[in-house]
Formats: sequence, C-alpha cells, structure tokens
Amino acid sequence: MDQFLGRVPTGSGMAFVIVQHLDPTRKGIMSELLQRATGMKVIEVRDRTTVRPDCVYVIPPNKDMSILHGVLHLLKPTATRGMRLPIDFFFRSLAQDQQEHSVGVILSGMGSDGTLGLRAIKEKAGVVLVQEPATAKFDSMPRSAIDAGLADIVARAEELPAKILAYLQRTPLLARSEEVLDDKAQSALEKVVILLRAHTGNDFSFYKRNTLYRRIERRMGIHQIKKMALYVRYLQENSQELDLLFKELLIGVTNFFRDPAAWEQLSAEAIPALLASRPPGKALRAWVPGCSTGEEAYSLAIVFKEALEEVKPRGKFSIQIFATDLDRDAIEKARLGIFQPTSPPTFRKPG
Repeated sequence: MDQFLGRVPTGSGMAFVIVQHLDPTRKGIMSELLQRATGMKVIEVRDRTTVRPDCVYVIPPNKDMSILHGVLHLLKPTATRGMRLPIDFFFRSLAQDQQEHSVGVILSGMGSDGTLGLRAIKEKAGVVLVQEPATAKFDSMPRSAIDAGLADIVARAEELPAKILAYLQRTPLLARSEEVLDDKAQSALEKVVILLRAHTGNDFSFYKRNTLYRRIERRMGIHQIKKMALYVRYLQENSQELDLLFKELLIGVTNFFRDPAAWEQLSAEAIPALLASRPPGKALRAWVPGCSTGEEAYSLAIVFKEALEEVKPRGKFSIQIFATDLDRDAIEKARLGIFQPTSPPTFRKPG
C-alpha cells in the first residue's frame, strides 16, 4: 500500500478508499501508518463521510462500508468474521454508485475477496487494475482477480497510480446523453462490429449502442487511443484485442440465487405447479440462456431438488437443465461446477 500511495502525484484530483481485512478487536492505526507514505490527507472513515479529491479514506475495524452519491456509509457486519467479504461489498456498492467511473484496484492479500465485486465494476464499464502477483507479499487476491479474467491492467503496485491517471485522462467518445453520432463515428462503430463478427462469428449490430460504445471507450482508454478510427486499425492488427473486446462485451455478473424475489416465486409457485402437473414418466426440461459461469443453472438445480422433496410427485420422471453462453471460457468454468466460497446467498425458501 505504501508503494502505491507513495507514487500518487500531488494534486492528482483522485480520491482513494482503502478496504482491508482488519482485526475487529483492535484499534485501527492504519491511517497513521499510511500518512507517512503520502502527502494526501489520510482519514479513518466515520459514518456519512463525504469523499473529496486528494484524500485517502480508510475503513475502520469491524465495519462494512458502502457509498451512496459520493458519501461513505458504515454498516455493522452481518456475516461472521471468517465469512466476511468487505472488499466485495464495497466494490459492488461503488459500481452501483459510480457506474462507468468506477476504478477497482486489487493489491497484495490472502483469499479471493474482491473478485465478485470486480465483476460488478466491469459490468458497469469501470476499469480494474491488479498488482502483479510476483511482486505481492500475498498473491492470492491478485491471482484470483486475474484468473477470473477481470484484470484490465496488471503491473507493480508503484506503477498502478500512473496507469490510473493515464486512463482517466482519456477523452470520452460519447456523452452520457443519447446524442446523434456523426458519420465518421458511426462508420467506425460499424467497422468494429464487422471485425468482431468476422473474428468471433457473433453479430453485435443489435447490441445497445451506448453499452457497445462504453465498452469500446474503455478499451481505448486502457491503450491510450484517442480516435475511434485508430482503434479500428489497432483491432485489424491485433487479433488478441478482438478477443479481449469480445470478452468485454460478454462480461456478466452472476451469483447463486441472484435476484431473490424471482427465486422465491419460482420456489414457492412456479416449480411446484410444474412438478404437480407433470405426468409420471415424462421429462421436464429447463434452459438457462446466457448462463455465464453457471451459478444460475446450479441454483435452478438446487431449487428443483428441494421442490421434489416437498411435492413428492407421483411416479418418476427426469429433470434436465440445459445452460448455454457465447463465452467459451465461462462455459468451461460452468462445466467444472467448482465455485469459491462467497457470502451466503440472499435467497431463502419461504417458511
């Protein structure tokens, strides 16, 4: 952390929020330690602290932290100490609050906390930077983020601040309002779609335009390319960038029992009704399109199994669950059916 903050230039206009795994029984001294490494003001967060430029905000012990309209809020942790994932919790909140302006940084740390939160940042077209694992004292957290395919930039801790500044200094391609594209911009966008279709076989011409532009803008910012026409040429010359842009467009945030209200309705009403009306000996098939890494498909299997135990339908019949996705890497992970421990699912069966 000292190496990172020590390389942030004076007057950068950036603010940094530090979320660490702290001993809940000890008084926090992190603020005092970090103040020695930086000329920015270092503050231990109190409830409803407003984030201001050129300041560093440190989470206090035994708290979860969220952000709403640029104001930090402290919450009492609901999970037990070993199950807490405060970095995921904050990253998700940051993505919702700051949208495409979110910047997530993973430095040295043990475990995989932060990886799920980074998915939320990527979904909102934010950017993710990760410390090079070989330079980290504890490489588990950086490796988890990289292995999940979420890292846009990987570098030594002391190199990351300059890369953040370079990324933030890019010129937005598209105002956040739905403005009309000029002929050159529209032509360049169509050329990107043509190159993607030729390389991947997938047609993104009906993809939401603003989302497509934000994803392209993000990739241009990472490479410090200012003009869309230059990015088209870069794509023509670098097939690996086409692969990365393709994966960028497929970024999906998923978790077990995501959207609890929908799962409650499925569990309480829809699935029991299907099972009760199914003739014995018949097959029941379900399809999960856009399954990403498979959590939704396995959630459906769990709900079906629990419903079978409750309904106890007459006779026997088979249940088949199909799951598909354009992302081959995501499908490979889904087929393994191995998932890292996360916070407990928010869905609970009624009663």
